[in-house]
Amino acid sequence: MQPNSNALIVVAKRPAPGKTKTRLSPPLTPELASALYESFLFDTLDQMRQVADSHHVIAYLDERDYFKRIAPDFELIPQEGEDLGERLDHAITFYLSRGYQRVVIMDSDSPTLPADYLSQAFSVLADRADVVLGPCDDGGYYLIGFKKPAPRLLREVHMSTPTVAEETIALAKEENLNLVTLPTWYDVDDVTSLSRLIKEIESHDLANAAHTRRFIFQNEMVHLMNSGV
Repeated sequence: MQPNSNALIVVAKRPAPGKTKTRLSPPLTPELASALYESFLFDTLDQMRQVADSHHVIAYLDERDYFKRIAPDFELIPQEGEDLGERLDHAITFYLSRGYQRVVIMDSDSPTLPADYLSQAFSVLADRADVVLGPCDDGGYYLIGFKKPAPRLLREVHMSTPTVAEETIALAKEENLNLVTLPTWYDVDDVTSLSRLIKEIESHDLANAAHTRRFIFQNEMVHLMNSGV
């Protein structure tokens, strides 16, 4: 590991029918929703690979062998903690304690996220920010990054609510941390955001999201969503 280094972590779990992307079923079957999430995951890994000069990590929830198979070029660590905030804090603090000077952690639900936003996160941390936040328009965030531990910003936030980003920003102010926000994006968790994703893929010649784009067209999901099945 070199000094002045970056670690980029994705939080993920193995796709499984009835356990991943359950809010997309219906209209999708549990099997289709799970397979769609796998395409999100593959696209997220590709986004991460485009970020040069960073150490790539998967913080997995279960079934390490699956992630070892799909991403042999990534380091794997288990998620540790009672809830999401604890698991995020543990992963970030672990890499900061190993000597990485900037650590960014992201979700695996934003397949069309521009990879440049990930690079921007490290640039912002290298410049003036103590914390960088990539907000989602549903009130959450697609990434958060630090250059020193700040456990309150992760452990004292009500995760998976519409106030996650707002609470994080407020806590950063209380801790006198300079927080910089990136452009807003979205994650795909429900039928509304899935419809948005499909419209984006239909209307743009995207350079990214190759796995998701192929999956949507191969499974005729445009027709599926339009028919309400």
